[in-house]
Amino acid sequence: MTMPQIRVDIVSDIMCPWCIIGYKELEAAAAQTGVTLGLRWHPFELNPDMGPDGEEMTAHIMRKYGITQEQSAENRAVLKQRGAALGIDFAFAPGTRMRNSFRAHQLIDWAEGNDAQHDMKLALFAAHFSAGLNVDDIATLAGIAETLGLDASDAEAALHEGRHADAVRRKQAFWQQQGITGVPAMVFAQQYLVTGAQGPEGYAHILHQLVAEPA
Repeated sequence: MTMPQIRVDIVSDIMCPWCIIGYKELEAAAAQTGVTLGLRWHPFELNPDMGPDGEEMTAHIMRKYGITQEQSAENRAVLKQRGAALGIDFAFAPGTRMRNSFRAHQLIDWAEGNDAQHDMKLALFAAHFSAGLNVDDIATLAGIAETLGLDASDAEAALHEGRHADAVRRKQAFWQQQGITGVPAMVFAQQYLVTGAQGPEGYAHILHQLVAEPA
């Protein structure tokens, strides 16, 4: 039996560790079930008002979510453990900073025009969480494009000129109008919204249900 392809629209931010965890869990579920995924990534900014210097991660998490330093450390330990099981290296080093992700989303939009949206999204997750790079820096972003075999000079020019800024704003507004207020948010088959990382078993259950639906 040939499994159908299921479209999955993923609304996410590269600043969100649960977004990459959720994706990798979905990827594992697809491998387990034999379902092919038709992925489309969509922008969401967790920190749209963050300045160019960013903010130290622990201080940011404590302030934003009203938790203690100990609770923040416990949360990072959970993320590292869950990520390691999925092949994600969360390198939460002292001084790790949260960043404004608007330029990164513009780069993803630019990469989509070069048939590299998915690869760019994953490269940016790795750049932020594993390499600790400043993904709000244009030269850094152009360098990431180059590692994917894309035109770094065009990427840099696109970011300097803001060619994709309006497109990203429109896409963000669309998903906000659909009621998306947190990420990860995944829409399966353009019908079913699932929020939060569900684990490989949870996603496998969803995929099985969709495959079993009558055409």
